[in-house]
Amino acid sequence: MINYKYISNSEKDTMNFAYNLASKLTNGDIIVLTGELGAGKTKFTEGFLSYFGLEDEISSPTFNIVNEYKTNNINIYHFDVYRLENIDEFYAIGGEEYFNTGICIIEWGEIIKDVLPTDYIQISFSKDNNNENLRILDIQTFGKKYDNLFDL
Repeated sequence: MINYKYISNSEKDTMNFAYNLASKLTNGDIIVLTGELGAGKTKFTEGFLSYFGLEDEISSPTFNIVNEYKTNNINIYHFDVYRLENIDEFYAIGGEEYFNTGICIIEWGEIIKDVLPTDYIQISFSKDNNNENLRILDIQTFGKKYDNLFDL
C-alpha cells in the first residue's frame, strides 16, 4: 500500500485532479471513494467523467446502486453502495462482474471492501474546518498495479 495526499482548494481543483487521473486509467481499474456527505465525491466523479466527454450526464446512483456510462472506448460504472444492507446485496446485482469490463468508481466502497480485487485506488475525502472550499484527498493504492501512478 502506498499513500499520497492531494490538497484541493476548490471544486474545480477536485474536478481537474479527477480528470487527470481518468487519463491514466483503463478497463479493470477501480476507484473507491470515501468521506462524509458533501466532501467532494460527486465533484470528483463529475471531473472524471468529463475526461470521457460525459460531464453533462452525471447523476447520483443513490437509488439505482450503479449508473453505467458508455463511451466509444470504455465503459464507466459509477456505484453508490451506501444503501446496501450487506455484501450479499452487491453479489445479488452481479456487482463483481463489473470489475473487469470497465472502470469502476465506487462511492462508500468501504462497505464492500471484502469483495474488491487486490488492486484498487481508495480516495478518502475530508473537509477542512477552517476553509469551506478546501478538501484533503488521502489516496491509498492497494496491490502493486498503481505503485507509480501518482509519482510526479
